[in-house]
Amino acid sequence: MKLPLSYSVRNLWTRRLTTVLTAAGMSLVVFVFAAILMLAQGLQKTLVQTGTADNVVVIRKGSNTEVQSGVTRSQAAVVETDPVIATGVSGERLVAKELLVLITLEQRRSAKRGNVSVRGVSLPVSMTIRPQVKLIEGRLPSPGSFEIIAGKGVATRYKGGGLGETMYFGSFRWKVVGIFDAGNTGFSSEVWGDVEQLMQTFRRPAFSSVLFRINDLSQLKTVIKRFEGDPRLTLEAKQETQYYLEQSRTMATFLRVLGISLTAIFSLGAIIGAMITMYAAVANRITEIGTMRALGFQKNSILVAFLFEALLLGLIGGIAGLFFASFTQFITVNTANFQTLAEVAFSFTMTPEIIISGLLFSLIMGFVGGVLPAFRAAGMNIVDSLRAR
Repeated sequence: MKLPLSYSVRNLWTRRLTTVLTAAGMSLVVFVFAAILMLAQGLQKTLVQTGTADNVVVIRKGSNTEVQSGVTRSQAAVVETDPVIATGVSGERLVAKELLVLITLEQRRSAKRGNVSVRGVSLPVSMTIRPQVKLIEGRLPSPGSFEIIAGKGVATRYKGGGLGETMYFGSFRWKVVGIFDAGNTGFSSEVWGDVEQLMQTFRRPAFSSVLFRINDLSQLKTVIKRFEGDPRLTLEAKQETQYYLEQSRTMATFLRVLGISLTAIFSLGAIIGAMITMYAAVANRITEIGTMRALGFQKNSILVAFLFEALLLGLIGGIAGLFFASFTQFITVNTANFQTLAEVAFSFTMTPEIIISGLLFSLIMGFVGGVLPAFRAAGMNIVDSLRAR
């Protein structure tokens, strides 16, 4: 005969206190596991969304980031003439020469300082080819002026970043004449100004990158090969989404490894807790187990019943851990990108893959914690069990 599944559920309900305490331990482990994976996913999502699939970034060969790159004016002129560059509604070529520099600013609510990216852009083209960037307050900077626009994240976190305020960097004072919102992308943590004015300010003879919209995405591989094979250039082209994916890879991998390492350590305690709980359940039900065996229930039925009880315990802990981890999506984290050293603001992000991973992890903890007690219960002698009081 087979034991009904309701038997295991009823036993967990009968031992409510130990069930709650054991499930709470498992839920804490799943919470940490899911939260760190959500952190890595949020960072990667933010940086990847920064790019646009139809855009191509051109940087110097061997440069991992725009900060390390240098594109001379002559090289930029060659890139500008490429026939695959799309044109706008007014017939203008959608190509922008840009500069990226890191500065240090003081935060509004503390004495802590952070790295902020200052991007020299070609307005209004730089905004045209980045549809996710919207000017929400003020106006665009005038060419050749000491005017800038600040991302929403910079405006709220750093002194001098608000509309009408003044930032000091590069030995000059810069007036914030506009605020832009780039959604959940890295651009929200940047400051934009006229590229020519910023190049003079920071004494940079070369651009950091050239960005353009491609008119036919199927020509992307051809464009990449053409730039790499041109003897006049020492440049490489990448799809913008791929470029930002590579930017996020190092830190996202570090966070995932850290999360798995921490949860592996914490899970040992949760597994031991589950094992103690299940051994206690077996010890308290020796006579009950002997009675079930005498009534004709097979060893396999008892084994499955106790194992299902442990899995159900793990599942309860997993669901609880994921439930509480989901609330971290309302938290915004500021951290420095390992590759660019610039500060990036991003949120925890829950995905179906993280939910499945969290539930599987909790079930594994329940299984490992319950398998030995289940075998002990199934292997009990009928006569000895019935004699126990």
